[in-house]
Amino acid sequence: MTPDSVAKFMAGLFSQRTGAIRLLDAGAGIGSLTAAFLHRWGCDDVCATVYEIDGALASYLRETLLAYGGPGFEATIVDRDFIQDAVYKITMGGKGPGFTHAILNPPYKKINSDSVHRALLRVVGLETVNLYTAFVGLAIELMAPGGQIVAIIPRSFCNGPYYKPFREWMLARTSIEHLHLFHSRTSAFNDDEVLQENVIIKLVRGPQQAQVTITTASDTSFSDLQAYDYPFEEIVYDRDEQRFIHVPLAPSHSGPDGVPLAQRSLAEIGLEVSTGPVVDFRLKEYLRENPEEGAIPLLYPSHFVNGRLEWPRRSKKPNALTDHPETRKWLYPMGFYTIVRRFSSKEERRRIVAHVVDPAAFNGDAIGFENHLNVFHSGKQGMDRDVAHGLAVFLNSTAVDNYFRRFSGHTQVNATDLRLLRYPGRRDLEELGRWAQGQRRPAQEQVDQQVAKLNDRGK
Repeated sequence: MTPDSVAKFMAGLFSQRTGAIRLLDAGAGIGSLTAAFLHRWGCDDVCATVYEIDGALASYLRETLLAYGGPGFEATIVDRDFIQDAVYKITMGGKGPGFTHAILNPPYKKINSDSVHRALLRVVGLETVNLYTAFVGLAIELMAPGGQIVAIIPRSFCNGPYYKPFREWMLARTSIEHLHLFHSRTSAFNDDEVLQENVIIKLVRGPQQAQVTITTASDTSFSDLQAYDYPFEEIVYDRDEQRFIHVPLAPSHSGPDGVPLAQRSLAEIGLEVSTGPVVDFRLKEYLRENPEEGAIPLLYPSHFVNGRLEWPRRSKKPNALTDHPETRKWLYPMGFYTIVRRFSSKEERRRIVAHVVDPAAFNGDAIGFENHLNVFHSGKQGMDRDVAHGLAVFLNSTAVDNYFRRFSGHTQVNATDLRLLRYPGRRDLEELGRWAQGQRRPAQEQVDQQVAKLNDRGK
C-alpha cells in the first residue's frame, strides 16, 4: 500500500498533460496511485486501465474509482494476471496505441527460473528475476512513444549480474528522467523487514537521454527534499559493461572517479575476494562451541564487535571446527586476511565494514570463514600484513562508502560488488597499512584524512 504522501509525490513527477491520457496502473491494490494521479491531473479525457487480481482489494479499488468522473473518463479494472495479459497483447498485436502514462507500485517477489511467468517473459525477450522488474519491463513495452512511467521499486535492479538484462532492456527503450532516494531503508513503507532502499524512478519511452534529476529526502514527509541535476554519464558510466545505475547523494559524491586512488582491479594488485566457504549447517557434526585440542578456529560476523575481533566469544555461534578431512577442504591456511561482513545492520553508519584477521590471535595452521563473511585473500592464501591493514583502512573510508551507496541500496555486500570496485596500488595500500598499525583505534575522520592525503599526493 503506497502512503498518501508518496503517491502524491509520484503523481507530481509527470510532465504537464497535453491531450488524452491512457493510464496504466498494474498491481493497483486499493487504487492509491491512480487516485493520486487523477487528483493531480484531472479526470477529463482519461482512460485508466488498472490491474488487480486480489478480489478483496479489487472491491476497495472499485470504490476508489467511483469517486472520480468527468467528460471522457473511463476506468477499467482488469482482474487478469498482468504478466500473462501484457505478454499476450505484445505478441498478438493487441496492445493498441499504447499507454501515455503508467504509475506503478509493483509486487516484489522472486521469479523461479522454471516458472510460467519466466517462460512468458522470455517470449517477449525480457529476462529478469523478480516480479517488480517484470512489471516495469512490460509496462515499458506497452507505452506509446514519449509515454511516461513513474514507479516505486526496490533499488536492487541498479547493480548485480542478475538484473543486468533488465537494465539493458530498460536503458535501450527509455531515458531516465528522475530518481528519488529515501535516506532510510525503512522510511517508504515503515516495514521493519525491508532489507534495501526503495527508489522512485521516472522513465520516458523513446527520447534521447538527457540529464537526470536526483532528489533525496529522509522520509515520506519530503520536508528536507533536495534536488540536483547530473549528466547521464555520472549515472551510467560509458565504459561499464555491467550498466550499473549510480545514484549520487550530492554533487560532492558524483563522478566515475569518486573513490580516491581507485584505479586498479583486485587482480592487478594480486588479490581476490570470495564468500566465506564454511556453510555451518552442512558441517553441523563438526561444529564446536569452544576451541579445543585438534579444532580449527571458525569466524562469524558476530566475532567482530566495535571494530575488534572477539574470539572465542560466548554466543549462540560456535567458535571452532573439528580438524577432519571433511572440514579441511573448506578452510584457508592461517595468515593475514581482510574480511567484510556480507550484511550490514539497517542503519549502520557504513555499508562496508572491514576488519583484519591477524594470525597472532590464533593457534594452528588453518582458519575457517563462515558464509556470511567476504574474504580478501591472495590465491586462497593469506596476504602481506601491511596490505591487509591498508585494504581495511581503504574499505572503511567514507569515500568508498559514498561510492558504494551510489549503486547499491541493499544491506547485502556481495563478493561480486567488491570485485567491481577499484582499489589503490599495493604501495599505497602498504603505506596505509603501516600508518594504521601505528594507530590505536583511528577515528573515522583520521581514516578519511589519511586516504585523502594519499589522493592529494597522486594529483
